[in-house]
Amino acid sequence: MGTQESDERAGGGTGRRALLGAAVLGAGGAVLGLSGTARAAGSGPGGGHRGGLKGLPVPTVIGHRGASGYRPEHTLGSYELALDLGADIVEAGDLVPTKDGHLVCRHEPEIGGTTDVADHPEFAGRRRTKSLDGVATTGWFTEDFTLAELKTLRATERIPANRPHNTLYDGRWEIPTFEEVLRWQNEQTRRRGKQVWIYPELKHPTYFRKLGLGTEERLARLLREYGKDRQNSPVVIQSFEPTSVQRMNRLVGTPLAVLLSGADSRPWDFVETGDPRTTADLVTPEGLREIASYAQGIGPTLDLIVPRDSAGRLSEPTALVRDAHRAGLILHPYTMRNENPFLPAEFRKGADPDAYGDAFGAFRAYFATGIDGIFTDNPDTGVLAREDFVNG
Repeated sequence: MGTQESDERAGGGTGRRALLGAAVLGAGGAVLGLSGTARAAGSGPGGGHRGGLKGLPVPTVIGHRGASGYRPEHTLGSYELALDLGADIVEAGDLVPTKDGHLVCRHEPEIGGTTDVADHPEFAGRRRTKSLDGVATTGWFTEDFTLAELKTLRATERIPANRPHNTLYDGRWEIPTFEEVLRWQNEQTRRRGKQVWIYPELKHPTYFRKLGLGTEERLARLLREYGKDRQNSPVVIQSFEPTSVQRMNRLVGTPLAVLLSGADSRPWDFVETGDPRTTADLVTPEGLREIASYAQGIGPTLDLIVPRDSAGRLSEPTALVRDAHRAGLILHPYTMRNENPFLPAEFRKGADPDAYGDAFGAFRAYFATGIDGIFTDNPDTGVLAREDFVNG
């Protein structure tokens, strides 16, 4: 989903907005005009790198935490499968720090639900309750472990009730560091003969900054070390906290996106600083223009694109796609999943809550709004749905 450094890049945001603005006008216009003309470019070796995000297919298929519909999320196995299934970008990963300052890939700092830590008696005393962005959360937290300790754990399926088949892979993979992901990205790029893209998220940056574990500076240092801190770098950085994205804008030239939750929600950094605005304020034309001054895209929840009615069915689309494109922003909403419980009501099939519904129909409905891409746990379904959409 640190302190301000002195090497701010004056004007960096404007250059990156121009880069992605061209993508929006080209891709978004095509999608809004004729559904069969959505662009699919950049498939040659290095194409995505040379052209930036506009070299990627549109609608872009983003593997949400890898191919998390089929493998435990945020593992190298999940990331690699996402590429095998055709994802244009892999969300690798949600970044949280260890006690000794390494960035690792976990959905949340609490790891009781995504690792086998509860099976390790040597860590039983680490279980505790903390306030995480105002919510009392009990479990084990990455900031209480060194990297060496975390490497003794293995990843497990986060939602086994919905995805019992994924539990087959429990214990197979360790927790990757983000530095390992950067090396993996380079290796996969060489092996596959085309540029591999990643879409990491800074999780709870205000929470970690208060613990003395600021994550933006750590991420920026790694991006610089691996030469991925430039406007055409094959990396998009995202966060639910706008001030974190602003901080990254001062540290690196990498493309940036602000994640947006429900309309009534407030980003936690706003809560901490007393900023009264909600997500509803951020998605107004004025709010979007402000975001465009330091970021190139937004990652709204799908309900901000097409709300659901009281029966869980899709209603009329909002003006968000139009307004964001007018501000020069791309839209990569989240998250499409194949299983019935996660789909709008009209696309569910049968009574089994874990069965697949009409995911293709749901993809089609969302693509038709003119979004530039979508996060999905099932990249293969997304790729086929895009093919159907492009071919009319």
